Amino acid sequence: MAEVDETLKRIQAHKGVVGTIVVNAEGIPIRTTLDNATTVHYAGLLHQLTMKARSTVRDLDPQNDLTFLRVRSKKHEIMVAPDKEYLLIVVQNPSE
Repeated sequence: MAEVDETLKRIQAHKGVVGTIVVNAEGIPIRTTLDNATTVHYAGLLHQLTMKARSTVRDLDPQNDLTFLRVRSKKHEIMVAPDKEYLLIVVQNPSE
């Protein structure tokens, strides 16, 4: 657990990072640096998007898997690192 906390602190310290969220396989937030409403909103939507992206990658090549998902909008850049049991979501302000 100490390693996880240390890694999250290191990510949060990067320039422009607005927040980090760790989500379990069911899409339920476990750790977050954002407020509750924002966390639940991001976790639900990004869990669905990640599962669709993973499914698409596997449809294209059954031997392959999704390793990273990056979405950029005018307001934020959202990076998702999926694992078997967890998703790490980092929300960043790209202009900083």
